[in-house]
Amino acid sequence: MSILEQVSESEATGEIAAIYGEDAGSLGYVAAHTKVLAYRAWEGLIRAIAGSMDPRRYELVTLAAALGIGSRHCRLAHGRKALPYIGEEELTAIARDYRTAGLSSPEVAMMIFAEKMSTESASMTDADALALRAEGFTDPEIVEIALAAAARNYLSRVLQALGADVDVPPGLSATLTSALLDPLP
Repeated sequence: MSILEQVSESEATGEIAAIYGEDAGSLGYVAAHTKVLAYRAWEGLIRAIAGSMDPRRYELVTLAAALGIGSRHCRLAHGRKALPYIGEEELTAIARDYRTAGLSSPEVAMMIFAEKMSTESASMTDADALALRAEGFTDPEIVEIALAAAARNYLSRVLQALGADVDVPPGLSATLTSALLDPLP
């Protein structure tokens, strides 16, 4: 449990109530991490990044970055958020091993990039970005992929540092939940 004081759903007003309402509308509940981070600055940053990306692409990059950093919070939350764009059977295969899940070559390349950014960014070279370009990504798309992975790293570290509870979102099957969490350390 986070050490930060959190506003309960029944006491939320103004911007915090609006942020809680967005979670309730999209997830069916208010996630623990939302209660810790109910601030417009974060919401604005992530919307600026995610808003310019195809939702499927954003969720794949997010899942790969969360895998790299070992974030249970983000693997579960974005496993749920990915379901409108990726069927459960395909998502389960992706969660188990995206390299063998039947994704397109560009999708695998961006996930490799995002995971590497999350595990060994200091070792990245021009070759990593050039691999994305070779798959047909434009320079702005390469920047979007890098920003989405970086934002996931940022949020994951904040949630872990603040002791936010890990939620298992409703609507995730036991099979998908296991596939999302089993690869994590």
